[in-house]
Amino acid sequence: MDYTKLKQLRADTGISFSLCKKALQEADFDMKKAKELLKKWGVENAVKKADRETKAGGIFTYMHHNRKVASLIELQSETDFVSGNKEFQALGHELAMQAASIPAENVEEFMKQDYIRESGKTIEMLVKDAIAKFGENIQIARFVRWELGE
Repeated sequence: MDYTKLKQLRADTGISFSLCKKALQEADFDMKKAKELLKKWGVENAVKKADRETKAGGIFTYMHHNRKVASLIELQSETDFVSGNKEFQALGHELAMQAASIPAENVEEFMKQDYIRESGKTIEMLVKDAIAKFGENIQIARFVRWELGE
């Protein structure tokens, strides 16, 4: 086992060592192929986990620097263990910033938006990546966006 590649893949993806090890072995230690496998498995796992109940999570806020636009977003997870994770909290903040930046009528419309920090990646893809990383179902339950004067 090439532990340098394993550590690098783990650092690049944030996915568990065991899945990174499996991906590297199946990809004959080709980093690009291993990342593609992890991405594929993440999508498959997200579909499998979609029916799991999400009773934990948190409410995240964002206020634009001009104080004229703000948002709240309820991001749910299966356990408090995941919702207490700093990366989950960073995801909640990113999603709240997204909600403030680009108006959407509902969660379905929001999920189809391009992620403001990564062109070509949708919010749905961002959430699926988080599901793969945390190994739990994660759902955006609801959000609210306010704009001064509306």
